[in-house]
Amino acid sequence: MRNRLKKALLTLVLLSTYNLSLSANALTQYRMYGIEDIRKQMDFDLTNREYWDNYLKDIDTQFGYIEAYQSILSCDKSNSKLTLYMKDAQNRYKLKKSYTAFTGKMSGDKATEGDLKTPIGIYNLTKKLSKVDSFYGPMAFVTSYPNSYDLYRKKDGSGIWIHGLPIDQERDSFTKGCIAINNSSIECLDKNIDISNTLLIINETQTHKKVEKEALSNILSQIFTWRYAWIYNDLESYLSFYDSSFKRVNGTDFENFSRYKTRIFKKQEEKTIRFKNINVIPYPGEENIYQITFFEIYHSKSFSFNGNKVLIVKLQDNKIKIITEK
Repeated sequence: MRNRLKKALLTLVLLSTYNLSLSANALTQYRMYGIEDIRKQMDFDLTNREYWDNYLKDIDTQFGYIEAYQSILSCDKSNSKLTLYMKDAQNRYKLKKSYTAFTGKMSGDKATEGDLKTPIGIYNLTKKLSKVDSFYGPMAFVTSYPNSYDLYRKKDGSGIWIHGLPIDQERDSFTKGCIAINNSSIECLDKNIDISNTLLIINETQTHKKVEKEALSNILSQIFTWRYAWIYNDLESYLSFYDSSFKRVNGTDFENFSRYKTRIFKKQEEKTIRFKNINVIPYPGEENIYQITFFEIYHSKSFSFNGNKVLIVKLQDNKIKIITEK
């Protein structure tokens, strides 16, 4: 009884965000068919491209569509720069600081341990190390290399940090793959960021490029179409969003994934699936590849999950195809 009441209250709150005509239609549906019918209609409305076109009009999309991060660190390897952008009061990313940076001795994307290359990609800062060898300066920030896309492409190696410069030693003007900045700069960076809401984007060239809102709107509407098929057990539509080359981070290929999902969908269970803190970011160094992350809240009779989800998708004839997920 309590769960039903909570669902009813949630639905009525959502209705309050609709415009007058939509509210009238939704209220009629509620009167005639009940709350679940309204929920299904709103789930469907989130698949509407027009909704996302309108929603994105005043959103800053210079790095993509980003809900979860207050700070962006952009590393341009060709210009030896690490640049910090932070959201202002209008939720727009503004240049805060720019630091001279050392990167890997070799150009190009990191592929293997010891290749002396700084990776190209999108990474989180997972940990701050306050006690490090003096070679790394006063502190270091650990990155999430290798990420899901790196693992999908069978890249290896580890220990990619943002760190300072030697306190008591000489050093070369390059690194073995890390990003190194002056000690005063890394102390400045430490004062300006919270690593839990800071994203690192590394490219061979400039990463600070405006992303077309039409592309983001298209992707967001399709993500919610994928979600709609998932919630309402439309297996054929759901699987159509996966590329034949799909492979989960745990190694599950498309054929085995399809069999597993077929068993799950046959149960015809009622599901609650919500996405929060959605981020859609073009993958640096790649054409038509995007990283999509969000916090997923999933509940059904047989399974519950609350946690972070990562999708790597490619745009093929303007349709997204998921190539890996975690």
